[in-house]
Amino acid sequence: MPSYTTSYTKETTLRVAKRYRNAKRAYLLVNPLQAKHMPVSPTEALTMMRTLGEGLQQEFPGARLVLGFAETATALGAAVASRLGPDCAFLSTTREAGEGPGWVRFLEEHSHAAEQKLWGGDLDALLQETDTVLFVDDEISTGKTLRNMIAQLTRRWPALGEKTLVAASLLNRVTPEQEEALADAGITCRCLVRLPQEDHTAQVADWTVTEAPPAVPQNLSFRQETLPGEGLLDPRKTLRIGAYDRSCQAVAEAMLSRALGPVETLGKTLVLGTEECMYPALRLGEKLERLGAEVCCHATTRSPIGLCNAPGYPIRSGWKLPSFYEEERTTYVYNLKEYDTVIVLSDTKKTDLRAIQALASVLTCKQLIYTQGEGYVWKLSKG
Repeated sequence: MPSYTTSYTKETTLRVAKRYRNAKRAYLLVNPLQAKHMPVSPTEALTMMRTLGEGLQQEFPGARLVLGFAETATALGAAVASRLGPDCAFLSTTREAGEGPGWVRFLEEHSHAAEQKLWGGDLDALLQETDTVLFVDDEISTGKTLRNMIAQLTRRWPALGEKTLVAASLLNRVTPEQEEALADAGITCRCLVRLPQEDHTAQVADWTVTEAPPAVPQNLSFRQETLPGEGLLDPRKTLRIGAYDRSCQAVAEAMLSRALGPVETLGKTLVLGTEECMYPALRLGEKLERLGAEVCCHATTRSPIGLCNAPGYPIRSGWKLPSFYEEERTTYVYNLKEYDTVIVLSDTKKTDLRAIQALASVLTCKQLIYTQGEGYVWKLSKG
């Protein structure tokens, strides 16, 4: 299986953590450059993602449909699509609510949240526009989920079986036998880094981990304002990547002009995405970084990861939070540091401040700014 020739290696893109009480799979592969579980420069994260996209664009220039997998590869899928031209169609799978005949449900069997959904309402038309479909994930371990998903989609949309199907990922560790099974299903693999076969279950067995403690919401007083514009587009239903990029850019510019003030006053800054909403946070962080700010990005996640102080262990601290999207859902944030400014960028349409009040209780920062998907901004000065 070819991997694109780049400077990325196992050493730069892989850390191994232990899942907290997950009987399906004991370990989690953590990419320190992906801006999900670990804070990183947004420019570094997007450069890695775009590098994969550029390799795919050169090899598959006719690709006009990219599917990104929730939640970790939503930003990766968008960044790959952006290298294929503004007219490239992009959508991501989701674990959010989606009812009706246009949705296709499938299982990611090893996951803590196994059920995913894909919007198929536009697939007939989109398949007529492309000779190649790119399925983009952060890592491919066995290919079983993808094979099952594509078989399910092909039964419903037979035209998919006539296309070049590419499983694209940052990391790939399928065995030769698994790669052959993918090829038999008509699926070609491409990646940045091909990983060796290692027993990660044994690697994490002796680590003693603890669960992230809960962050308790505090009744804090936020000031509210509204940004101009239409807010963020939703990649959970098909859109053109050029339009999505423009919506991310418009939100970033509106925040700069109305919510953030001069970049030089921000100090050390964290831009935090929420669950599946990673790409807009990275785009805002990248813009701030280009203007001279000191910025890190990562995101909240549904993944329960064990905390451990063992040498080299990637997830050393964390908090359990209420979800920004659903009242009864638990999410997590890991490896928080001390910042001057924290910006939380979410595409939720809800106005429920429990999650941001819980996050505020565990942050060490001078100011906290929370922006919802439709442009509502909530501000808190912490002194």
